[in-house]
Amino acid sequence: MAPKKAKRRQQQGEGGSSNVFSMFEQSQIQEYKEAFTIIDQNRDGIISKDDLRDVLATMGQLNVKNDELEAMVKEASGPINFTVFLTMFGEKLKGADPEDVIVSAFKVLDPEGTGSIKKEFLEELLTTQCDRFTAEEMTNLWAAFPPDVAGNVDYKNICYVITHGEDKEE
Repeated sequence: MAPKKAKRRQQQGEGGSSNVFSMFEQSQIQEYKEAFTIIDQNRDGIISKDDLRDVLATMGQLNVKNDELEAMVKEASGPINFTVFLTMFGEKLKGADPEDVIVSAFKVLDPEGTGSIKKEFLEELLTTQCDRFTAEEMTNLWAAFPPDVAGNVDYKNICYVITHGEDKEE
């Protein structure tokens, strides 16, 4: 896996957008294409401010300010077609640590090597240390990664989703 990541980093330099499709696995490209299609509400091949407003409204966010939508669209250097959309994701992900590094960080909190951490312990750490999580962020975390009946959180799954952008349970 390391050689693949090194190859990705080399391709993300100047002009990396021409190699944007080589930055992702085919299954990831398909998932991004599906997301793009959902966001492109008017199906014109470009994500616009109106598309963002419409998709956010379908998710219950009805009071998004025009300035916020404009800021989202301005993150791209021009019209957001699928290639630009994919490039934006590549740029956001290129600074992320590899999965094994993130798992190793969690393993420090799991001396028995069970692959899980108690929900209460993780919540205490995330709400009291460094960049503290808000109550809303904790609610979102538990919605995305619910603890098992014993109150354990599968941190390996969290790490996988952070680095791959999808749940490994399919």
